[in-house]
Order: sequence, then structure tokens, then C-alpha cells
Amino acid sequence: MAHAGPQGPHTDQNAQSEQMALTEALAIIADDAPADGLTLGQFSNALGERVFGALLFALAIPVCMPFLYGVPQIVALPMMAIAAQMAAGRPHPWMPRSFRDRPLDKASLVRIARWAKKWFGWLETLARPRLALLSGPTAERLVGAIFVLFCASILIPLPATNTAPGIGIAIASIGLLTRDGLLVLAGLVLGLLWISLLIIGFTFFGAAFIDLLKDFILGLFGASG
Repeated sequence: MAHAGPQGPHTDQNAQSEQMALTEALAIIADDAPADGLTLGQFSNALGERVFGALLFALAIPVCMPFLYGVPQIVALPMMAIAAQMAAGRPHPWMPRSFRDRPLDKASLVRIARWAKKWFGWLETLARPRLALLSGPTAERLVGAIFVLFCASILIPLPATNTAPGIGIAIASIGLLTRDGLLVLAGLVLGLLWISLLIIGFTFFGAAFIDLLKDFILGLFGASG
């Protein structure tokens, strides 16, 4: 909600963050965070709550990080609530106090910023407006509904269920922000294929399939540094 009167330095900082790349904004937020970290509400305020894509991208980063325990569980339900609002066509994201008061410690914020820059910074530089039909208002509602499905997968208490849907949300969110329909499509396809793979693999091979995926992801990201 807009307020009349002087805007102040906090509003100026938000306005500046809205004009820079998301990965750069996350790095500044992490650097400026106090020693005891931020609440989820403070984190979203620092992003400026520009559009759904910006907040969903930022919250998806810890979900993308394999075996970062605790933080994905903090952000998964707020992500689902935000995605549902996006599907419902709300103009701006909103979170109840119980979500906004959830803590994010400074170490986690720093890791989120570094991971976002390492894995998605290059993607931001390549993004450009294309396939506009996949990034318009109608498409955003459909994407929001699919994001709800991705968040449901993230909430399942099994190894290897959160990383790929989280990456899919991050990629598609960059696409929504930059009006790059190709990235929106790529993110949705990645998440849907992964969920389908989990369902098929677990149905036919049981827990052994999940253990195999866990070992594969540990080796992949461990080798990447």
C-alpha cells in the first residue's frame, strides 16, 4: 500500500534494489544484514516486494541448494502461499505474520547470495524478452498454479525432492521478471520432468531410487564446489 509524504532512505534503498539484477540485490541484502540475520518479512521488504517473480526467485535459492537442511522448510510454505496468490491473480504478494516472522540467519543469507550469483548470475545476463505469450498476465496465473505443485513436492520429507523444483522455480521466475518466455518454459519443463521422474522411480524402485538420486546430487554439487 502506498503512503503519502517523504519516502526516506529505506524507500530509496528499495527503489535502487528494484533497478539492479536480482543476484546483485541479494548480495547487498546479505552484506547489509545484521549479525542475527533477518526475518522473512524483512528479507522480502529489502527486495522491495517488486513482483511475484522477484520474491519467488529469492526464496527458491535455498530450496535449490541440496541438503541445506532447515532453510528450505522455512521458506517452502511461504513460497506456496505466494504462488497460490499469483495463480489467483493478486497484484502484489502478501504473507501472514506467522510467515513474515520466520528467521533467516546471516550465514544462510550469505550462502543464498553466493549460490544465486554462482548458478544464476549468468542466466540473468542472457535473459531477454521473447515468447511474450508465456510471460504475460494470463500465463503468470498458470505458472503460479504449477509453482504450487512444485512447492508441494518440496514439502515432501524425502531426500532429492526439493532441488530440481527449486531450480525450476528460480529459472521460471527470472523468465517472468525479464519477460523471457523461453526461460519460463525451461523452468516449468525441468520441474515437471523431475517430479514425474520421482513418481515413476519411487513407484517402481522404492527407497533405493531416492538413495541413488541422493548420491548422484551429492557427487554433482560436491564436484562443482
